[in-house]
Amino acid sequence: MSAALVKELRERTGLGLLECKKALAEAGNDVEAAIEALRKSSGMKAAKKAGRIAADGVVSMRIAEDGGYGILVEVNSETDFVARDENFLAFVGQVTDSVFDSRSDDVEALKSGAIEEAREALVQKIGENIGIRRAVVVDGDGVLGGYVHGNKRIAVLVELKGGDQDLARDVAMHVAAVNPQVVSPEHMPQELIDKERDIFTAQAQESGKPAEIIEKMIDGRIKKYLSENSLTEQAFVKDPDTTVGKLVKAAGAEVVSFSRFEVGEGIEVEKVDFADEVAAQLNG
Repeated sequence: MSAALVKELRERTGLGLLECKKALAEAGNDVEAAIEALRKSSGMKAAKKAGRIAADGVVSMRIAEDGGYGILVEVNSETDFVARDENFLAFVGQVTDSVFDSRSDDVEALKSGAIEEAREALVQKIGENIGIRRAVVVDGDGVLGGYVHGNKRIAVLVELKGGDQDLARDVAMHVAAVNPQVVSPEHMPQELIDKERDIFTAQAQESGKPAEIIEKMIDGRIKKYLSENSLTEQAFVKDPDTTVGKLVKAAGAEVVSFSRFEVGEGIEVEKVDFADEVAAQLNG
């Protein structure tokens, strides 16, 4: 059985590696016969769902008992109803176990073998597309703490140098609530600063004020932008009278990094008007 035949069958059906290999073997390496057989089987149900956007779901977090490393995982479904289903949550647990045990964030590696078989079986059972979107492994020498919001839609891992897990968890809760872009102002990508400067410049020039005043206005807006979007400069959610940076420093620690997953962020979901959809079907 050639890899090219398996690849062609996977591309044309959207099914998993093992299922395509089996179908080809039973069809004597005849791709068209394999497709016909798959169309008659329940396996094609998973393929038919593969094109549908899965932008709901849950996030999962786990930290090693010794605090040596931690992981975040996002697994998507099409609806929040399925995201609460015990079968779906059991699959999320299986994915979490695999990422945690392997200490690898290679999602592509999960798209074959036992995990992929379990995903396809779940798609067939519940009738929705299910996808493993992303994973991250935080493996450092610092103190790890994390937080998962009650509805499992936001999860955060924070690494500190110094401090303890309780402090790291407090910072993780803040990150979950406020969603900073970077740890501190010096970590903000220059292209983002330049983009904001261009916007502020255009706004300030409309004021008609002298150039030196405009420059001060722009510098002030940039400073405010960095303050609002940098974790260490933000007012701590549990005590707005202090910043996260001051809170951590008072405990003899500093923030090394944070990772934040929110379900569906960045996924574009096409919104279709039901009436228009029905009309299109009637006219089509």
